Amino acid sequence: QLPLVESGGGLVQPGGSLRLACAAYGFSWNYYAIAWFRQVPGKGREGVSCLSSDSIDDAFTQYADSVKGRFTMSRDVARRTVYLQMDNLKPEDTAIYYCALDEREPCRLHRTRYDYWGQGTPVTVSS
Repeated sequence: QLPLVESGGGLVQPGGSLRLACAAYGFSWNYYAIAWFRQVPGKGREGVSCLSSDSIDDAFTQYADSVKGRFTMSRDVARRTVYLQMDNLKPEDTAIYYCALDEREPCRLHRTRYDYWGQGTPVTVSS
């Protein structure tokens, strides 16, 4: 069983919405940092959003400036799943979206921070 499994990607028109999910079944969920990254061919992996087990409310969730006000990250600990609600999507949001996890607090939007990665789910924003 893969440690992290993303789903929910697809093709959407500009201004549309998608909700990504990341299932993380092989972890204790006691101490964790979970993040969403994205990558386009030829570019580095960009941190999009993250939260951690010490994030007591939504104010502690971090977002890249490019997605603030449009993307919302949330979690369902009982389902061991995190989500990324993406609204008002733009063509520049087109990328492979990856989920990453580390069994430490707090979260950071740096790829070197994370030990476990999913295989990615593609998001294409185009008319």
